[in-house]
Amino acid sequence: MTDASPVALTRTASGAELIGGAGGAAPVAVTPRIALEGVSVRYHGALALDSINLAVAPGEVVVLLGPSGSGKSTILRAIAGFLTPSQGRISLAGRDVTDLPPHARGVGMVVQNYALFPHLRVAENVGFGLRARRRPVADITERVAACLDMVGMGRFADRLPRELSGGQQQRVAIARALAIDPPVLLLDEPLSALDAPLRAGLLEEIRALHARLPDLVIVYVTHDQNEAIALGDRILLMRDGRIAAEGTPRALHDTPPHRYAAEFFGQANLLPVQLDACDAELAIVTLEGQRLTVRAPAWHASDDRALGARPLLCLRPHAITLNATGLNRIEARILATHWMGAVNRIEAAIGPHRLRIDVPGSTTPPAPGSVVTIGFEPDQACLVADL
Repeated sequence: MTDASPVALTRTASGAELIGGAGGAAPVAVTPRIALEGVSVRYHGALALDSINLAVAPGEVVVLLGPSGSGKSTILRAIAGFLTPSQGRISLAGRDVTDLPPHARGVGMVVQNYALFPHLRVAENVGFGLRARRRPVADITERVAACLDMVGMGRFADRLPRELSGGQQQRVAIARALAIDPPVLLLDEPLSALDAPLRAGLLEEIRALHARLPDLVIVYVTHDQNEAIALGDRILLMRDGRIAAEGTPRALHDTPPHRYAAEFFGQANLLPVQLDACDAELAIVTLEGQRLTVRAPAWHASDDRALGARPLLCLRPHAITLNATGLNRIEARILATHWMGAVNRIEAAIGPHRLRIDVPGSTTPPAPGSVVTIGFEPDQACLVADL
């Protein structure tokens, strides 16, 4: 999903976007394909979305990630027009659609339960939106065939939904959403009803689909961080109706801003440390009397959360080595080991603090009760706020 062209895109406070060309060319304003400005939604008086601001660039894949009730599906429904914000505005390609019904917005939407018409055959399901728009029959036939081929379902055009597997039905649902040639495709947990092999296969097909339609905007809702990392150009981590963290999958995994983000993106050891000093790149912390060097925190050293504070050291299990000899070394006591095939999961303790360590499954782990020296590289750990 990476744009190979030599441009840089930045988002302004107003939600517009600036694309700066190579060679110092002046940036050019680009209208976001989707823009939410101060959007709030209330359900029966309860605040489901709280002043959401979001701008999505043409061709971008944005994943809304979070637990149930965090507001991610509410954002999708607001964009689609199935609910009206209590405040704020929604624009699609610069056109204010806040008060328009779903059929007037021109977006495609796929939900987790397929929502196919059971009495219509596959081709009829895919062509439904085109018939509603009174497109010529010849155009409908051509477009339906193209969309079914796009999702690998061309030979199933005459089947009824009940004659298809769950993965095949979801492919048909995606083809139906694409048939109207939408600039925006909204996917609301489209893989949650499928088993693991089908999820993996269909996720790859969604990625391939976007490669064939590079200008298509995809907004994808999930509670699965693996799906988010695999698909998203940008991830919005939701919490209590707000955007708790935002960034690329790599940035949110490697340098999460706080405990909530660190725990949502893979397994994380979060250990309380004393922050002694930091500059723009590195920080010195103390863990159980041992000085360690880690990546600098996201906040500046002059903030009241920095010097003298008690931040958390975020250290992924796979980043820890045994019998370490590098810069960061500290003793740990082995509590238990569990062979998990590809890895040995080691439960260990540094003083009163427990942590997990992953080493290759082909190696022999240290025995429970033994004391080992563990270590990690400074750029493999970061500091997060205990939020």
